[in-house]
Amino acid sequence: MSESESPSDETPVTEFVGSWSDASKHVLNSYVEANKAILASMGLSGTEEGDQIEPPVTELTYGSVGWSMDRSVETREELGVGEYVEFTKPLTDADVHAFAQASGDTNRLHLDDEYAARSRFGDRIVHGTLVGGLISAALARLPGLTIYLSESLEFKGPAMIGSVLTARCEIVEDLGENKYRLTANVTNADGRTLIDGEAVVLIDEMPE
Repeated sequence: MSESESPSDETPVTEFVGSWSDASKHVLNSYVEANKAILASMGLSGTEEGDQIEPPVTELTYGSVGWSMDRSVETREELGVGEYVEFTKPLTDADVHAFAQASGDTNRLHLDDEYAARSRFGDRIVHGTLVGGLISAALARLPGLTIYLSESLEFKGPAMIGSVLTARCEIVEDLGENKYRLTANVTNADGRTLIDGEAVVLIDEMPE
């Protein structure tokens, strides 16, 4: 800071302390709101008294409000070519903001209504990586402990905020040693394919 920018000796110290305090409160409130968005995307909410987290379901791994899952077999030993798993979830505005905060991807196309309205999409859209994350969520619901080894995705179209999307993964090849290659795609409620891809996973026994 140069001498011309230095606070005057006549300026009350309380004025600078007050400004610093206001800025600190603003930053703190921003973090609180961001954390609330993250909790909302996970299906969690805080209470007014102390913001105690109350999970709406006893096992978040397999369900929350608006989620559904379907799979063709229930045990790891039954897995083979043709078996599948599907996971359906709405992607909300809270999900988009939580993902932006968690990932650092603050592309205005996902967050700024006016900016997105001038784009080719005409509206804000969900992050592509967040949409692809539904495939990982589906794979996690295969019987056993799923370990992601690789994936290849092709994005066919955007997901609009509020869309209810379904990820479907189907085993197309048994690679041996508990490794499988699967088709992996995401569709919207109209049946339009948004992501078409492939994944390879290792499925271990569940830890006791």
